[in-house]
Amino acid sequence: MRFENKVVIVTGAASGIGRASAQAFAAEGAKVIAADIDPAVDAAAEAIVAAGGTALALEMDAGSEADVERAVALACERFGGLDVFHANAGISGGTSGIFDSSVELWTEVLRVNLIGPALAIKHGAPPIVERGGGAILCTASVAGLRSGAGGPAYSASKAGVINLVRTAAQQLSTSNVRVNAICPGLIETGMTQRAFDYARDRGKEAKLGQLNPLRRAGTPQEIARVALFLASDEASYVNGQAWAVDGGLSSSHPVTRQEFGRSAF
Repeated sequence: MRFENKVVIVTGAASGIGRASAQAFAAEGAKVIAADIDPAVDAAAEAIVAAGGTALALEMDAGSEADVERAVALACERFGGLDVFHANAGISGGTSGIFDSSVELWTEVLRVNLIGPALAIKHGAPPIVERGGGAILCTASVAGLRSGAGGPAYSASKAGVINLVRTAAQQLSTSNVRVNAICPGLIETGMTQRAFDYARDRGKEAKLGQLNPLRRAGTPQEIARVALFLASDEASYVNGQAWAVDGGLSSSHPVTRQEFGRSAF
C-alpha cells in the first residue's frame, strides 16, 4: 500500500493508461480524483469504488486552466490536499504531415498535450509542497525522443513535455517535489485502437510492435506500474527524467521511409 493516505489526481482517466493508472493508485491505497473530458470517467471511478478503492470522477478539460484549478481544489476540499499529480491526458492530432497540418490542429495538440502538463505543474505543485513533498508525473512519448513514432504536432508536443519536466524539476529545487516524464512506446489504448483493430482485421496483429526487441506492443497496465514507481518513495532520487517504457524501441533508430510531399504514416 505505497499510497495509503495519499491523494492523487490522474487526468485522461476514462480509458487506456490513465484508467489503468487510476486503478493502480487506488489499489495501493490512494484517494483518486479520476479526471477526463470523456463522460466515461464516471464509469472508471465507479469501477474503482466497486473494487474497494476511493475515487471521485471529474469531467474536465486538461488544457483548461480553470478546469485544472478545479481539479486541484476538489482534491484539497474532499481529501485534504494533494500528493501526486499524474498529467496523463493527451490527444494524437491525427497523422497528417507538417505540410498538411493546420495551425488550428497544432494549437489544439499543444494546448492539451503540453500546456495541460504545464498547468498541472503550476497548480499542482503548491499543494504538494504544503504536504511536505510528493511527485508530478507527465505522460510524454517515445515520439518526443525522436521522429518516426507520431505526427509532427504530437511529436513536438511530447518533446516539449520532456523538456518541461526537466525545467520544472529545476524550478522546484528544495521543494521535495519530484517531476518526471514517462515515455510509452506502442500501447493499446483508445488513441491507438484504430491501428490495433486494423491490424487484427487483416490478420497482421503479430506485426504490432515488431520494431522493438520484445517484438510486441505494450499494455496500459505495464505503463501504470512504472508510473506508480516513479510517483512513489521508491523513486525518491529520480527527478527531472524521461523514462522510456517501449520494449526497447528507443534503444535503436528504426527507420521509416519518408519522402517530401508524401506522409510517412
